[in-house]
Amino acid sequence: MPRLRLAYNTNGLAHHRLADAIDLIADLGYDGLALTPDVPHLDPFTATPSEIDRVAGHLARRGLGVCIQTGARFVLDLARKHQPTLLDPTAEGRAARLDMLVRCLDIGRDVGATVLAFWSGLPPAPEPRDVLHARLADGARRLADAAAARGMVAALEPEPGMHVATLAEWTALRAAVAHPALRLALDVGHVHCNREGDPAALCDAHAAQIADVQVEDMREGQHVHLPFGEGTLDLAPVLATLVRNGYEGLVGVELSRDSHRAPEIARAAIEHLRRIEP
Repeated sequence: MPRLRLAYNTNGLAHHRLADAIDLIADLGYDGLALTPDVPHLDPFTATPSEIDRVAGHLARRGLGVCIQTGARFVLDLARKHQPTLLDPTAEGRAARLDMLVRCLDIGRDVGATVLAFWSGLPPAPEPRDVLHARLADGARRLADAAAARGMVAALEPEPGMHVATLAEWTALRAAVAHPALRLALDVGHVHCNREGDPAALCDAHAAQIADVQVEDMREGQHVHLPFGEGTLDLAPVLATLVRNGYEGLVGVELSRDSHRAPEIARAAIEHLRRIEP
């Protein structure tokens, strides 16, 4: 039976130089890196071609796969977390978000990634849902076009509290965009947090759409990414479902609040996942 390819998200390594983060993750036995381009790690607005080349070479030497995550908090606005988004009421705001995402696609292409994960975000002020849905569909279509042109896919991650928060809302967006390069980034903890149903069954139902998987522990109704064993999520059936369905992408551990203790948390995470995987 094939082994899952485990990765660790650099948003949980905020106090490590990227080169050191790569070595740490490789030394712990991970198969890949979920790279979040951000201020300390290949800032999408300041990273140079030579810096990106060095990272690509380092990943290759350490035998790590890579996917691109785009959850940088203040990379576009120093005072507003995760703003602007593809839902912004201004064309300039939406263009700024799309530009950042395309920059991340370019970084991904150059370091060997085939998947970029993104989310819908929230508008700065409430607006009719159909208006927001149309804006997001347009932005997602443009991003999928850009991904396809680079031999990649753009995978939308439903995020609790955002415009697209659930798998049902993802399904509606997918139908509206209807683009082969738009795929699903499944964060298993989010499904559990949202009380959407059995995570393993939903993973099975959406298997053909999944291009990226993120895992952590979580409690129902509480969007807090927790180290394994601190929440109520039974992850073993999900991992078994991924293996049974032949999932070949990375399974990234996302613990962005634990950078201050990243070495021990990353070690405990891979030990836990290897212990419960089929």
